[in-house]
Amino acid sequence: MKATVHVTRRSDIADPQGAAVLRGLRDLGFSEVASVRIDKVITLVVETADADRATADIESMCEQLLANPVMEDYEIRLLGEDGNGA
Repeated sequence: MKATVHVTRRSDIADPQGAAVLRGLRDLGFSEVASVRIDKVITLVVETADADRATADIESMCEQLLANPVMEDYEIRLLGEDGNGA
């Protein structure tokens, strides 16, 4: 089973990488860009057909390693074989 985990910084947490990209874009002349947030997408392949088990395992992975629960939120999406929602 394939899954993606979207990890985003909480809105009240500074995003220095996003601020640097915003400055760079404006330096390149893209003055219409109002803000940039840098998030991450993690793609996993979990060898199980049990969606509940996969979700529980991935939640545990997020809490222990993939996300910083103090500063970040995450969203898990299970995907079917075709890459769309399971």
